[in-house]
Amino acid sequence: MKQQMKTNWRTVTAALATCVTLMGPTTATAQFGPAITVNDSVVSQFEITQRLTMLEMFRTPGANEALAREQLIEDRLKLQELRNAGLTITEESLRSAMADFAARANMDLDQFITVLGQQGVSEETLRDFVRVNISWRDYIRNEFGSRAQVTEAEIDQALGQSGGASGIEVLLSEIIIPAPPPRAQQALATAQRISTLTSTSAFESEARRVSALPSRTRGGRLDWLPITNYPAGLRGLLLDLAPGEVTAPIPITNGVALFQMRGVREVARAAAEPAAIEYAAFYIAGGLSERALREAARIDASVDTCDDLYGIARDLPREQLERDILPPADIPQDVAIELAKLDPGETSYTLTRANGETLVFLMLCGRTPALGDGQDRETIRNQLRSQRLSTYADALLADLMAAATITYN
Repeated sequence: MKQQMKTNWRTVTAALATCVTLMGPTTATAQFGPAITVNDSVVSQFEITQRLTMLEMFRTPGANEALAREQLIEDRLKLQELRNAGLTITEESLRSAMADFAARANMDLDQFITVLGQQGVSEETLRDFVRVNISWRDYIRNEFGSRAQVTEAEIDQALGQSGGASGIEVLLSEIIIPAPPPRAQQALATAQRISTLTSTSAFESEARRVSALPSRTRGGRLDWLPITNYPAGLRGLLLDLAPGEVTAPIPITNGVALFQMRGVREVARAAAEPAAIEYAAFYIAGGLSERALREAARIDASVDTCDDLYGIARDLPREQLERDILPPADIPQDVAIELAKLDPGETSYTLTRANGETLVFLMLCGRTPALGDGQDRETIRNQLRSQRLSTYADALLADLMAAATITYN
């Protein structure tokens, strides 16, 4: 996540040397002395603090000092590879990329830099962050683009029109902790403690103890599921997990969700990216009470499809049964997470509404793949190409990491 840095780092090094003189040895060493050395490149504690503050401002899941250190180590390795390749980025391109980054927060670049500065993050920290990201992205595209081309047949396969395209499936364990307003802080504290676990057995123990999901009897264990079943905003977070790692707490309506990664695999046929998901929600008074859960179980035993729910809801207020066909991005996240685990006709009754007083009986009616020509096919092409480029980038970074000499001071 950096680039074109020879002149910049000489300037920064000189500035840091001046600061060492002015601040005195103890303070200067703590702030600007080498915290990590990556081959011949130094990462200071000041940079780590800056990166952590920026990650927290961006609300990056799992933001902590360990993540800041990891990112900065990767930045140095990427920079070294970019220098060896002789790649640079112009000032104009860098400013444009920074402006695009600011636009994601609905600000112009000057406003964004001002907001960062108010939180103690320097413009140079943002420049370094964007410089490396943009330069590395372009380098990977140039280096591996010819090997990441996607054929029309592969697009057909990805759309489910014929078999054989590869896809990614994940093996997860799950916990949802009920968190109605009176218990929200306690639930979040419990979730934050669980998020630090790296042991599958410890996570399973917590699932049996605190999870509101039926999977708690299995220690929260789920079967293999296509990554495309999950909300788009959650996929990167899940795929960034190493086996045993747990997501940061994910707030949902009246609850907090956690996922632990147990495995990732490539499968022979990719699941089609859904263009829309159809589902039904039937609302039962009583929340997670035994009475409400018994009623949900009774309904579950008597229905096989979403159409069957109309018979259950006959003579009831119309708002008690809702049936929607929505793009995945428009589905509430807690509903989307539950739907990810379901096949058409399957049900879930773990979610609540009205501060925990109403139980949601959820049924998946079906998923509509993004079929046809034109933009949909181009979207699939870009997704497949990005996935392949990401695989090449991860492999290259792993090689750089294995060959590096990293010293923690």
